[in-house]
Amino acid sequence: MAASPSIQKSSPSPVASPSPLQKLSTPTTATGGASPLDAFASDLTFSAFLSPSFDSTRFSSAALSAGSAASTAEKLQDGIRLLEKQLRSEVLHRHSDLLNQLSSLKDADSALSTIRTAVSSLQSSVRRVRSEIADPHRQIKSKTIQLSNLHRTTDLLQHSIRALRLSKKLRDLASADPEKLDLAKAAQLHCEILSLCSENDLAGIDIINEELASVSEIGSRLRSDAMKVLERGMDGLNQAEVGTGLQVFYNLGELRQTVDALISKYKSQGVKSVSVALDMKAISASSGGGFGPGGIRGSGTPQIGGGLKAKEALWQRMGSCMDEIHSIVVAVWHLQRVLSKKRDPFTHVLLLDEVMQEGDPMLTDRVWEALVKSFASQIKSAFTASSFVKEIFTTGYPKLFSMIENLLERISRDTNVKGVLPAINSEGKDQMIAAIEIFQTSFLALCLGRLSDLVNTVFPVSSRGSVPSKEHIARIILRIQEEIEAVQLDGRLTFLVLREISKVLLLLAERAEYQVYTGPEARQVTGPATPSQLKNFTLCQHLQEIHTRISAILAGLPAITSDVLSPALGAIYGVACDSVTSLFQAMLDRLESCILQIHEQNFGVLGMDAAMDNNASPYMEELQKCIVHFRTEFLSRLLPSKTNAISTGTDTICTQLVRTMASRVLIFFIRHASLVRPLSESGKLRMARDMAELELAVGQNLFPVEQLGAPYRALRAFRPVIFLETSQLGASPLLQDLPPSVILHHLYSRGPDELQSPLQRNKLTPLQYSLWLDSQGEDQIWRGIKATLDDYAAKIKARGDKEFSPVYPLMLRLGSSLTENAPLSQ
Repeated sequence: MAASPSIQKSSPSPVASPSPLQKLSTPTTATGGASPLDAFASDLTFSAFLSPSFDSTRFSSAALSAGSAASTAEKLQDGIRLLEKQLRSEVLHRHSDLLNQLSSLKDADSALSTIRTAVSSLQSSVRRVRSEIADPHRQIKSKTIQLSNLHRTTDLLQHSIRALRLSKKLRDLASADPEKLDLAKAAQLHCEILSLCSENDLAGIDIINEELASVSEIGSRLRSDAMKVLERGMDGLNQAEVGTGLQVFYNLGELRQTVDALISKYKSQGVKSVSVALDMKAISASSGGGFGPGGIRGSGTPQIGGGLKAKEALWQRMGSCMDEIHSIVVAVWHLQRVLSKKRDPFTHVLLLDEVMQEGDPMLTDRVWEALVKSFASQIKSAFTASSFVKEIFTTGYPKLFSMIENLLERISRDTNVKGVLPAINSEGKDQMIAAIEIFQTSFLALCLGRLSDLVNTVFPVSSRGSVPSKEHIARIILRIQEEIEAVQLDGRLTFLVLREISKVLLLLAERAEYQVYTGPEARQVTGPATPSQLKNFTLCQHLQEIHTRISAILAGLPAITSDVLSPALGAIYGVACDSVTSLFQAMLDRLESCILQIHEQNFGVLGMDAAMDNNASPYMEELQKCIVHFRTEFLSRLLPSKTNAISTGTDTICTQLVRTMASRVLIFFIRHASLVRPLSESGKLRMARDMAELELAVGQNLFPVEQLGAPYRALRAFRPVIFLETSQLGASPLLQDLPPSVILHHLYSRGPDELQSPLQRNKLTPLQYSLWLDSQGEDQIWRGIKATLDDYAAKIKARGDKEFSPVYPLMLRLGSSLTENAPLSQ
């Protein structure tokens, strides 16, 4: 309703009006000048009244405390009079405006009266309308509720009729021949009926409740039949039956719960199997024992007389346990395989996705983890709680390991299908093997202990000088062979056992080295063999026997496993060599000292008497005596045989040492024979006889010279070379079998005295020069010889001669050509 013009005209401004005191503090005079009240704002007394937070009590207290209450009161009275005067002036000045405001108020009161009448009329109309529509509204509300109930009843009837029809269809399907019953279709109907009743809240309808009871009974039957089909399929690894059973439970909406229940069942079954396998009381009972004689004592050890039966029962139960674990794992893998392949024919949902969420472990992993955990726990418990089980599994660890390995191999073989994950991976296999490592450690410690005890018995620490017998050595070899044969079917276990055997062989080498005599008595070669030497000989033969026999055993094993014993066998071989090497070295030093006496002989003598003398040189006779003595006193004991001859079919340590000695003697003789100077024709004959005597002595007493190779060929070649003319030497094929240094040294004996050999030029003894030759190669030796040739050439040129000895150009030519293809001299 519009306001009257007078009201609109007198409407106040939207700006907030100031307080009366503020209005009075800034009035204007009728003439438009400043108000006398402007001084109030700057006055200390009156300005306090302009503050919004003015407090009269506080103002009075301040005036009284200041002691000027009378003056302040008088000043306030003056201010009041001034305000009254100003107010009167404002009223007179604004008289016309005030009259206009009074007229507007009268118009507003008239308008309000009109509005009040109109509102009363409107309220009367509303009451009349309300009374007219109330009854129709009640009727419409009632009809709406009735219609809603009709619709709901119709839906219930429709769903009930459908549920009854489905129930009848399910009963008809269930009443068919059990063998022809379509379990998957029946399960689909069963699930559809329950979903229909649940979604539409049909429970409470009598006929529906009756049908639900029947449906529930049929559902129980379906679950039972489906579980039988599923378990039969898993036991027989029949994919069709497993797929049928899974489809039934999927249609029932219970696939995940059913699979979880199956996995739990198989886990429990496996855990129980492991527990039963290691239950010593059950083992005793099954083996005919009890808690009386032949039964189990508190420590898990059979009573006297029951050990053998309990042992057999334990291994039998372990075998059954392995079979049970195999069947469980393969059955679960088969279930997982079908789940990963089968899809629902209507929704095309992969059944495995219904069973597992992303990140969940595979079914086989869940079962295998539980089995390994239980197996490891039971194994550890048996190891600590039952001394009997500990002893059986420790001594029979190869059999236990073989059982585990066969189990893993069977599972891998039976679950190896292209495109399907295997039941267990390499990590799972390692976990199972790790579960029995406690017995592996005990087994290896037992193996090491048995062998170490045997070595300590044969080679006691407290006794030095006692040489073991052949029977003791045979026992050690036999024990090592038995340890290897017990595990040789498994490469990994063989490797571990060989590591323990390696420790034992190193211990044996250490103990044997302690028994070796190394003093002067062990190195004497002039008299008969001393007791110390005889003990060293026996020790060498024993170690040689161990080395030979164990090397023969390792020949049948893979190279990667046999390499484990290489360092230990090398240590055995080294101690065996050390026990006799000093003897052979001492003998070789003696023979070399005999050969060095060749330089004390006069091979430059002329005359028929010297040429017709068939006796060997004195140094050669002494050399022969030393060789025969060494053969009689030492080699006959080191190289025993029926004929006291060296068997060429064996290659023992002593055989190698003798062969090396024989080769060294021949080469050493040829070297120093080539250094002999002067050498007459009769001297050549004498030297040839010495060479024949040397060949005979070495061949009969040390080693067949024909088998020495290059040293023997060099000896046979040097004999005719000394008789060749100088002009024939350059083209002789015999030079191919001789070291270049030997040929060049021999040519010094054919040259003039001015052509000094390196021996003469450097003023060395034959022994010193020989030691230098041992430390140099043919190229270095040729450099020394070339220096003497250069000296000779300088002397000839200094003297003014133009002709050199025929030996000089020959040595230059042979030295430069022969050193290019020098034959092996040692």
